Amino acid sequence: MTSIPVQTRQFDSRDPVAIHEFLSATYDPKLRLDSRNRFRLTHHRVDAGPFAIATTRQTGHLDIGASTLDGLVLGHTRTARVDRVCNGPVNRFGPGDVFLVTKPEEPCTVRWHPGEVELCVLDLAVLEQVATTAPARRPGRIRFTDLGPADQALARQWRTTTSYVRDVVLNNPSVSAQPLVIGNAARMLAAAALAVFPNTAFTEPTAADRHDASTATLRRAISFMEDFADRDISAADIAAAAGVSLRAVQLAFRRHRGTTPMAYLRRIRLARAHRDLLRADPRQETVSAIASRWGFASHSRFTARYHASYGVPPRETLHA
Repeated sequence: MTSIPVQTRQFDSRDPVAIHEFLSATYDPKLRLDSRNRFRLTHHRVDAGPFAIATTRQTGHLDIGASTLDGLVLGHTRTARVDRVCNGPVNRFGPGDVFLVTKPEEPCTVRWHPGEVELCVLDLAVLEQVATTAPARRPGRIRFTDLGPADQALARQWRTTTSYVRDVVLNNPSVSAQPLVIGNAARMLAAAALAVFPNTAFTEPTAADRHDASTATLRRAISFMEDFADRDISAADIAAAAGVSLRAVQLAFRRHRGTTPMAYLRRIRLARAHRDLLRADPRQETVSAIASRWGFASHSRFTARYHASYGVPPRETLHA
């Protein structure tokens, strides 16, 4: 498997020209920036291929116009107040709020007051992976119908998800170097975005999907997962290999296995990790390295899942 390069970028400046050049190069070549006073901007961003997470703080009052962003940009105000305008009324967000900074390909203006904001930038292809249906029934580009979360419980879900990805995945170089971990994290963020922010993604299975949710579909899907468990595959890839829609393969696993395709894939990968632990030389390998190789970013979660399945902690298997 090819590793996805995870790159960290730091920026700290009081020069308005340098700040504008940095933000334009990082987010939008046509970005407009206006400030009524001098200010300082600090920016810490980790790029992980299909997504990026950044923490940025500034000390002034900035008006920012964005027009050509291709991805979905989601914000979490930590201490700042942000006013967002796009062909309508002003939407105001304060400390603790989560919101859509930009919708795909939709110009907007943001007034950013002093303070800190966390940003998550998602590749649209990941959203489509998570929400796609069969090509003949694909509803087109996903539209988000509101800037804020559906409710506060979902807002907490978004904050929890980004914290996990930032602290457990991206802050651990040995973990973040694994393609399966990065792919899982990207889809986790995409699934959370689709769950938290109202949108038009297709969710209900059709009559054709119910017909296709057969044991034959299940066998084709499992065979593909067994063959490619070491690859960064998505539920959409599994459905395509089985020759049915995503909804059909999800329904097949729920109907015949009482689980989801990705949960079943995690079982396969757990079994592969178990095999590697049995074969490994404890002087050369560690539990964490084997777990992350198979897509498990959190050592504690992997240990708990392994113990529940095999009756012993993974370290005991490694040193047996």
